[in-house]
Amino acid sequence: MSVSAARQIVAVAVLALTATSVPCKTLYVDDLGDGLSGNGTVENPYRDLQHAVDEAEDGDVIVVLPGTYEAEPAAFTEPLCGNCEKHRTEVHATRGFFVHGKSVNLIGSGPETTTLVTNAGYGLMFEDSRRSLVTGVRITGGRRDPDGMATDAGVVVRTSNVTLTGIEISDNTDRADDVVVGIGGVIGREGAEIIAVENVIRNNGWDGIALYRGSTAHIADNVIAEGRGAGIGVTWDAAAIILRNDISGYWKGIGTFGGSRAIVRNNAVHDNLGWGIIATGASFMEASNNVITRNGNCGFALWSEEATAVVTNNIITANGWRDEWVCPRVGVWMNGDAQKLTFKHNDVWGNLAGDYGDMDDLNGVAGNRSFDPAFVDSLDFHLRPSSPAIDAGSADLTDGDGGPCDLGIYGGPGARPPGAPSAGRTPPAK
Repeated sequence: MSVSAARQIVAVAVLALTATSVPCKTLYVDDLGDGLSGNGTVENPYRDLQHAVDEAEDGDVIVVLPGTYEAEPAAFTEPLCGNCEKHRTEVHATRGFFVHGKSVNLIGSGPETTTLVTNAGYGLMFEDSRRSLVTGVRITGGRRDPDGMATDAGVVVRTSNVTLTGIEISDNTDRADDVVVGIGGVIGREGAEIIAVENVIRNNGWDGIALYRGSTAHIADNVIAEGRGAGIGVTWDAAAIILRNDISGYWKGIGTFGGSRAIVRNNAVHDNLGWGIIATGASFMEASNNVITRNGNCGFALWSEEATAVVTNNIITANGWRDEWVCPRVGVWMNGDAQKLTFKHNDVWGNLAGDYGDMDDLNGVAGNRSFDPAFVDSLDFHLRPSSPAIDAGSADLTDGDGGPCDLGIYGGPGARPPGAPSAGRTPPAK
């Protein structure tokens, strides 16, 4: 993308934002590298992004022009731990870019042209920021904190409402050998309200998106690929709506843990090393119209006596290519209370060590069947016209035209509209 084209994108974004919100200032930042500070105007932009954030008032727009912006990391101590057994655990961490006590709208020129190098564990951190937006940037270059309890990520949100759209979080892979946990993509902490839509989260050192301790999120239409940990993990008392994401290349796909709650619909969960989708702890999951395929061990698992799941209209196929690690190499694994699993109108077919493990074979029961779904190809999960998965779903759910529901990610009320980009185009895990 040329610089002129990037500037046009910025101009359109600013016009759209200011046309639908209360009046605010527009500040500019550019990495001119001339040793000056600037005053934030388009003629004399700020040179330092954090300085622009510090100078902004609540609701201001910060236009981040094409360039590379390096953060100066700052050490801090937080009294609460996002993912410790004891919540009141002191954690030592670093943060790069920091938005605190105000809302800002960070508008870059596109992930290809505007890069934020965070040099910190908490790369771009929001705290007490009630209506912030980030779009059009790439977030990279994180440095893993030595404290293994730090919830390091490209974006960390705490006591804030933040929308992330059209950004890339990638190549945050720094990690010491003695620290298992790496740097995630997005982490929601206490009081976080996150909208994450149409982002790319790729090649980071831990979970793609993780929600802890009372955080909530709407997670839709993202590509989450090539990382460690889970593509999306919802734990403690967090809650999420998870729609139409493409998740591949992680240790594990989508999981609910602790007492969390999640609606998981129309996701392509494929080519991960362990399980595809799991409900465990005392969590609740409603999983419908997902494609769960080619995961290393099991496709779907109910993994504890306390977990509850409603699983409908999914295609669970070709799982189990890797030696057993976290679960058997089957389509569906029951390691919980069968009375807490509602399983109907799913296609479970062609899984290496069997379609059902430690439970009755449900083929022919409650609308469940076993057949080749006839995908268009291995990375395009549209159904061929001859597919028996067409119109095979539960009558409780209908397609967008009101007709009978197809199985898989292009069926049901949450499906991509006609003409939208195809899911399932990320490469298989190595």
